[in-house]
Amino acid sequence: MRPISEKGATHNGSHAIILATTVMIVLAMEGCKQKSGKVEDIQYVKTAVAVDANKDIRVNYPGKTRSADDINMSFRVSGPISRIHVKEGQHVSKGQLVASMDPRDYQVQLNATQAEYEQIKADAERIIAMYEEGNTTASNYDKARYGLEQITQKLNNHRNQLADTHIYAPIDGYIQDIMHEAGETVSAGMPVVSMFGSGTVEIEVNISAFDYANRDRLTNVYCTFDLMPDQVFPLKISSISPEANASQLYTVRLRFTSNYDRSKITPGMSTMVYVDVSDNTSSNVSIPTTAIVDKSGEQKVFVYDPQTNTVNQRTVKVKRLHRNGMAEIESGLNDGEEVVSAGVHHIIDGQKVKPLPKQSQSNIGGLL
Repeated sequence: MRPISEKGATHNGSHAIILATTVMIVLAMEGCKQKSGKVEDIQYVKTAVAVDANKDIRVNYPGKTRSADDINMSFRVSGPISRIHVKEGQHVSKGQLVASMDPRDYQVQLNATQAEYEQIKADAERIIAMYEEGNTTASNYDKARYGLEQITQKLNNHRNQLADTHIYAPIDGYIQDIMHEAGETVSAGMPVVSMFGSGTVEIEVNISAFDYANRDRLTNVYCTFDLMPDQVFPLKISSISPEANASQLYTVRLRFTSNYDRSKITPGMSTMVYVDVSDNTSSNVSIPTTAIVDKSGEQKVFVYDPQTNTVNQRTVKVKRLHRNGMAEIESGLNDGEEVVSAGVHHIIDGQKVKPLPKQSQSNIGGLL
């Protein structure tokens, strides 16, 4: 075996030192990669700022236009319908005959009363003449006079009943619906034909019991139509039904406060009504409902700290949920604080996160 020279030993030692140094550098780089891997694994979340709930909250309701003069016409007496004189969609003038009832029974009744009237009238006139001549008592005179007045009222009533076998249009307008046909027997007051006036149009919507209870907070009402997408029509509330319908909703009727094209906006059209709901009495804040997590019966949110890029879980008290996707927070959150609004189920308390960039107004849908 050849002895290792001093020069060879020195050379081999240098190689060992270089190899050890290389290994340490590689290990250090791997460690850095592992550390950097933790940074790269930061969860991305979407955030939203809690805003003052006193600011108007806008809600919308589907509605339908209807005539301000929407009338159901009915007979004031009972009996079989003999003829409907109009058709659906037909324009009618005030006083035009709309429907007739078979008058037979009411005509017989009137004829009998007319005969009775003639007899009582003749007797009463004779007694009154005798009284004036002093040939009868005051008692007979009073009976004759009261009997004549009574039969006269009965005769007028039967004349009115005969006249009530006809329905006449109370206003100018259009026939909307015919509910009963000739040959059907209807009761007094039962709707037979409906019509709407050819004048003012209004809008009808249904609101929830919650909105009804807070009806004094409904402000700045307006509507839009698909037919005229670029136009906004301001409205005002004309009436709110105090009784809920079968769906537990309350009917609200609204009127236009500015001119509109009556050739384009007609009864029966669908519209969308927008209403601002204001509340100047509380210090509550509003956040998206998606920011709220229910844990063990408590509502919690993750509040984002931009200084440390971490989230802290906090218990809040929800006052109410709005139909526009916002929740009103009564306590636990302040105006201006930032909360996680998407990704709440993938983070934990104290975790580092990174907010997604805010969507630009010119980048609709975040496609750019």
